[in-house]
Amino acid sequence: MLINLVSIHPYPSPQSIPLANAFLKAYAINSAVPINLIDFFLEDDAAVCALALTTPAPVAIGFSMYVWNHDLSCEIATLLRRIQPDIKLFCGGPEVTADPKSVLNLGIFDFVITGEGEVPFLSLCQALKESGNYSKIPGVLLPDSSILPPPPPVTNLDTIPSPYLTGIIDTHSNPGILWQLSRGCSFTCDFCFDSRGIHGVRHFSLERIKSELQHFAATGVSQIFVLDSTFNLNPDRAKNILKMIKIHAPNIHFHFEVRNELIDREMAELFAQIACSLQIGLQSADREVLKLVGRSFNKTEFTAKVGLLNKSGAVFGFDLIYGLPGDTLDGFRRSLNYALSLYPNHLDIFPLAVLPGTTLASNGKSLNLCWNPNPPYILESTDSFSTADMAIAAELANACDIFYTRGKAVAWFNAIVAILSLKPSDLLQKFSHWLIDHRGHATKEFDFSDDDIDEMQHFFLRWLFSNKKVNRFLPLVLDLVNYHHLYAAALLAPLPEPGKDSHIPGNVGNVRFRLDPSATLVNFTYEITELLDCGEPQIHWMYDNFSQSGSHAVIYRNDGMVYTESLDAAYILLLEQIRDRDGKINIPETGLTKDEIHDFLEFALQEKFLVKI
Repeated sequence: MLINLVSIHPYPSPQSIPLANAFLKAYAINSAVPINLIDFFLEDDAAVCALALTTPAPVAIGFSMYVWNHDLSCEIATLLRRIQPDIKLFCGGPEVTADPKSVLNLGIFDFVITGEGEVPFLSLCQALKESGNYSKIPGVLLPDSSILPPPPPVTNLDTIPSPYLTGIIDTHSNPGILWQLSRGCSFTCDFCFDSRGIHGVRHFSLERIKSELQHFAATGVSQIFVLDSTFNLNPDRAKNILKMIKIHAPNIHFHFEVRNELIDREMAELFAQIACSLQIGLQSADREVLKLVGRSFNKTEFTAKVGLLNKSGAVFGFDLIYGLPGDTLDGFRRSLNYALSLYPNHLDIFPLAVLPGTTLASNGKSLNLCWNPNPPYILESTDSFSTADMAIAAELANACDIFYTRGKAVAWFNAIVAILSLKPSDLLQKFSHWLIDHRGHATKEFDFSDDDIDEMQHFFLRWLFSNKKVNRFLPLVLDLVNYHHLYAAALLAPLPEPGKDSHIPGNVGNVRFRLDPSATLVNFTYEITELLDCGEPQIHWMYDNFSQSGSHAVIYRNDGMVYTESLDAAYILLLEQIRDRDGKINIPETGLTKDEIHDFLEFALQEKFLVKI
């Protein structure tokens, strides 16, 4: 007897972890029923997937169904129904719980599981093993069943064994993972399904969290996406977890979803002390628009809380939604302008999705919302946001993805907007038009490498600054853009293979070196250290106070931090020789004495932008 549990992920990534199915397997670990976890991706061929699921033949196959994998799940299940009609097919997950009858009415699945799946799934395993009768299990719905509330969720989450500590998910082979610290949501946003049917929040214990953290650190996990709807809902608990992370997992990067209004100075500083990024659901900067979907907004308070994050140095980004009831294209532009004025590291911008089971779906017709009734349920138009407006907003979102977020523009974007006397959305609109003219309508940010985007930024900015009134600022602007592109590249560069000892012999011409993978040699029009010492760039002031003296620098990473070392041209020439001549140095060509070379090499090895091989 065998049960296959299927997870279909959007694409291979550190988030492609079958956590929901792993929880099911962990809870049923003592049922003595063999359970296989099988992963597919949206790009996979349905026929190939179906065949793989039948060898060896299982008694049942379950699909974890979400908006993004609804269609492929149904396609695979349809093929399975044809080739192995005796296999029991079922599914569960948010998409099923929101509208179980629609899924059952497809005529593909024998039954569905609604709500949290651990308790019904354990009962299903026992029923399939013993009598085969699963029709009376709470939470299991058959095509002819009446819709009943799902069974109560697990109260004590620690009774669900950890899929990590039990080895169900192998963290040695998954450097990036999903991590759940709690379940439920105490907020009731009309466009979200998280809190529907289950009120309140339940937590895994701090003892379990500590054990899992230690396990992650010991097994080489490098990044963790925390799945809590609101990580900092309980501020004291959040602070305790952040302190645990600093002690037990300081080298792991975390991603948290947080509520801005629950941040205080201490929490902001704790976020800044670990490697992490925060996602804040702004959605809109219009108080009246947010009121229509069950959210409140105080712009003064929101700005002040973000100020705490900026002051601490914590990395954060915002979610924005276009097409919300009562919003307009101009209103979305104002929200975009406000969001960018706060220096987020990134923006994630989405069209409104009218999800089944949400209050918005129930009230959508009365709000005159027009949306696609099929997954992913994207809004098409409203009374105040036309189909044409939705298309323009989508172009703005794409431009922001490419130019701002992928373009690592946070440090210089507002300075450029100010010197050009533009609003942020105006600049992005200009880039959108430029992008369409040069690359066509269908381009998305994943079509480009980071270097591609850097090149496009340069071309676009040269065009933008071609006006005589601002042309004089272009070299300064390009220095800032170059620096921050290379800073990000250094931060993300692969770790090097360890070098030999750092001893420098007398005859360095017989020794070979290599640049660290993070190190880049670069020339600037201005003295780069002067520009960096200014902090937040003020282009007009910098232009008036600095000369185009030129500078040469090496940008590199050392122990997780990125450094910029301004060097004389002779030392840059020495590093260029190492880079371009198989690691060897021609002493006469450098114009340096042997002592100068020796001292510099010692410094470079100590700073770790050079490695002896």
